[in-house]
Amino acid sequence: MPQTMWNADEIAQLCYTHYRIKLPKQGKPDPNREWTLLAAVVKIQSAANRDCDSPDKRVQVTKEVVSMGTGTKCIGQSKMRKSGDILNDSHAEVIARRSFQRYLLHQLRLAAALKEDSIFIPGAQRGLWKLRPDLFFVFFSSHTPCGDASIIPMLEFEDQPCCPVSRDWVNSPSVVVSNLEAPKNERKCEDSDSPVTKKMKLEPEAPAREVASDVTHRQSFDKQESGQISPTVSSSNFTAEGLATVTIAAPSGAKVVDVYRTGAKCVPGEAGDSGKPGPEYHQVGLLRVKPGRGDRTCSMSCSDKLARWNVVGCQGALLMHFLEEPIYLSALVIGKCPYSQEVMQRALIGRCRNVSALPKGFGVQELKIQQSDLLFEQSRCAVQAKRTDSPGRFVPCGAAISWSAVSEQPLDVTANGFPQGITKKGINNLQARSRISKVDLFRSFQKLLSSISEDKWPDSLRGQKLETYQEYKEAASTYQEAWSALRRQAFGSWIKNPPDYHQFK
Repeated sequence: MPQTMWNADEIAQLCYTHYRIKLPKQGKPDPNREWTLLAAVVKIQSAANRDCDSPDKRVQVTKEVVSMGTGTKCIGQSKMRKSGDILNDSHAEVIARRSFQRYLLHQLRLAAALKEDSIFIPGAQRGLWKLRPDLFFVFFSSHTPCGDASIIPMLEFEDQPCCPVSRDWVNSPSVVVSNLEAPKNERKCEDSDSPVTKKMKLEPEAPAREVASDVTHRQSFDKQESGQISPTVSSSNFTAEGLATVTIAAPSGAKVVDVYRTGAKCVPGEAGDSGKPGPEYHQVGLLRVKPGRGDRTCSMSCSDKLARWNVVGCQGALLMHFLEEPIYLSALVIGKCPYSQEVMQRALIGRCRNVSALPKGFGVQELKIQQSDLLFEQSRCAVQAKRTDSPGRFVPCGAAISWSAVSEQPLDVTANGFPQGITKKGINNLQARSRISKVDLFRSFQKLLSSISEDKWPDSLRGQKLETYQEYKEAASTYQEAWSALRRQAFGSWIKNPPDYHQFK
């Protein structure tokens, strides 16, 4: 992936322009009182060596947004449904990834129909496909992912483009901040292991900046049934590079006075946060679950999900049936916000670096991580700067927007996990499902399968009587082997939904 093909500001600007032009007003924040987060997947394709073998010929590169998501919310555990028709997690990164899966399904349908414009070409084995060698994918997020990647050192004299973070965080748990960053946990998770400490340096050229946050007054995440695997190495006792408590050496003699807080709670089985005032408030490197408003969630933090995708791929279990190799992100670009290169590397790569014995084609990727200097116009910081004298509450937008580069109905606007505007009476109608819900993506998968003659099916699906979503997922044996290895070696406390939430057909 030659770096000369793109830079961080180009990716950010492309995504911001796409947001303004391609996404409708419906689902976007009220510019006077709301903010949101943005994420996207960008396809980068090179035309090198297609028309000319000359090394001096200029390489033509196309950059295209193929999926996009906005959102800041999750539903609580009590709102989850066994029919697979609700979005449990509507954070922008998750919406963008599910929209990307929808795009991949569409591209597989094109490939199966022998359309030349598909991103896939035939693999070596029957029924399997692989990505064209001249393209790769870059993930964009307007803010650092919630959870471990957002626990960033705060310097005494740091450059802050937004309003300063209140030093009353420790004493004032009701300070209004965001769904992603929160000043106070309602309770500490139980300590299970003593913290592993390591000195960290904040990159001088990447100063920490103001946090984009929301309301933090939330109930604690209580211990629950989680389908856990007893880890041989968990992220609470993992000693690979990057795990650390925040004992930080600051550049140029600047003093670390605090850390940006995350509202994501430690999961059961992980060492807990100390809750001490100042830089030692959080224990870093831990698995965390997103906070809910009075109703605990089962959604893992975006930092944890991105780290998982960096090992098992973005395609998920279902699509792995049709793929020779997982679909990995080559790079991650973060918009202007509080940021530390070392923290991002630790959270997304370092925690899994020692994972081994993965199936063929799977591996811990050396994800390229960069930050743009361009601020998202509807981020918390940008909107807050414009509304200094505006009356009324300042809140995160309640809607989430999904967009996929597909030929039919690319847009999807949801609130509380269902299409926006659906009433309680209409919830069980077919129209009351997001196009990126589990059940709708499963229907698209089934439609793809039915369009292919059985003698051309991949071996993982031939001769099997599979019916439920769970059965199809479990039959993707190489994916399940990789995911089990990752959980066993690094993410043993990962919260899994009970199997009865995946029994729909």
